[in-house]
Amino acid sequence: MKTLFNKTLIVALIISFSGCADLEEKPVGLLSPETLFSTPGDVEIAIFGAYGWISTERLYGRQFVSALMLRGDMVDIGDRGTPAERQQVNDFNMDSNNGMVSRFWPYWYQTIGAANAAIAGAETLDVSESEINPLIAEARFIRAFSYYHLVRVFGDIPYIDFFITDPDVVQDISKTPASDVYTGIIEDLEFAKEWLPDTQDGGIRSRATKGTAASYLASVYLTLEDYQSAYDEAKWVIDNKDRFGYALEADYQDLFRAEIADNLQEHIFAIDFLGLQDGSDGADDDIMGPMTGIRGSDKVGWSVLVPSMEVYNTWDDRDYRKEVSFEDSTFESSVLVPYTEFDNTQRPHIAKYNRFPGTASGDTRDSDNNYSAMRYAEVLLIAAEALAEVSGPNAEAVGYVNQIRARARNWEGEMTSFPEDVSLGLTKDDFIDLVLEERRLELSFEYKRWYDIKRRRLGEEVFTEPGSLEPHPNFDPNRDYLMPLLQTDLDVNPNLRPQNPGY
Repeated sequence: MKTLFNKTLIVALIISFSGCADLEEKPVGLLSPETLFSTPGDVEIAIFGAYGWISTERLYGRQFVSALMLRGDMVDIGDRGTPAERQQVNDFNMDSNNGMVSRFWPYWYQTIGAANAAIAGAETLDVSESEINPLIAEARFIRAFSYYHLVRVFGDIPYIDFFITDPDVVQDISKTPASDVYTGIIEDLEFAKEWLPDTQDGGIRSRATKGTAASYLASVYLTLEDYQSAYDEAKWVIDNKDRFGYALEADYQDLFRAEIADNLQEHIFAIDFLGLQDGSDGADDDIMGPMTGIRGSDKVGWSVLVPSMEVYNTWDDRDYRKEVSFEDSTFESSVLVPYTEFDNTQRPHIAKYNRFPGTASGDTRDSDNNYSAMRYAEVLLIAAEALAEVSGPNAEAVGYVNQIRARARNWEGEMTSFPEDVSLGLTKDDFIDLVLEERRLELSFEYKRWYDIKRRRLGEEVFTEPGSLEPHPNFDPNRDYLMPLLQTDLDVNPNLRPQNPGY
């Protein structure tokens, strides 16, 4: 969806609980949804604003997704001259004043605030359910999407599901147990699944649909270890893939070509950036190209988010997905050099967001990238993992993985023999390990790996045991599966305490 949001209007619609001290010092007038919304079009503008907050530098443009990448075992710090706040996230030595958290935490609540404003405004309009409920459903999806990220990163958090018209209401708000946050997420997604359309106008994938909501229900249930429900939702999406227009793209590389990013059939939900159109406060500012790019190259990358050598070396060279995912050579002063001669960090770099950025600046900033938040390949892998937990690795579960592997054998239109199909006969544990490994490779550098490590409690295995791709012997399972809440917020509002363990 190539739509820039009206930031001035959205700021007028939102009062976030974060930063209440400022609101005390600079009082604002009370807001009323009846005065802000008079037509369904006004509601849609607020929804566009909520999407707009997601496609900012603070969330999918850099800060939040960089934190997710650094937390996992697929991405390490390259240039150690990068700010300490990033090294803290990567090295599991964060404190409660971490600068990355201070940037993305309030922006998620601003996104939620915009969604709540849209819902409240929609409910004041005297129009039919058939006209207004799809818009309410879209706003509720955005709210669920935001809380799903927040609860996995922080655990117990403030849960706000209403339009804040008076800042005093949230001055002393308390945290909500994670289990209750998940209940709200599921309720929002179920409503979205009921009322969202099968497809959005023009087939765009950056606005939610029924299939989007069901796919996220599958993911949420997988996280909660409700494997039967996860399988049921994923299977429903698979069975209705033609209805929603979902399929695997024939060429894996096409998923990471910004010039053809709109309306890819594999995208179930994408975060859309508009090339060279950034606004104030990081609006539409995509910086993942330079963050993952090669410092010293002609593309002027920064070598911040760089896989370890073990990530590269342990990935079979016969896998086309490795070719797509890595840049192992670059032009420096128009001379092609291998990674062993890179100017700053002598390791292969991530290519997915830097190689084909579409319309972008010289350092690939402000690209046309559409970042896949959910794609059909992940739904297949959710179905495989959940079904194996329920019924064992039967032919259906194996078949879902083999669909992924069949696409991976298409090397730019030439069929190869690797990776080979998975055969029947694996034990349940071995098959689930295989699915998790397939997720690691298929979804590499797409902000999924940390969540897999967290939900499967793999931290000690992947960071402290022999064979670690990115060793961190200080990883503490009693602390590091959650990030710290901001100390400034806890100081302003003691009801947000206790701090997460270990911080």
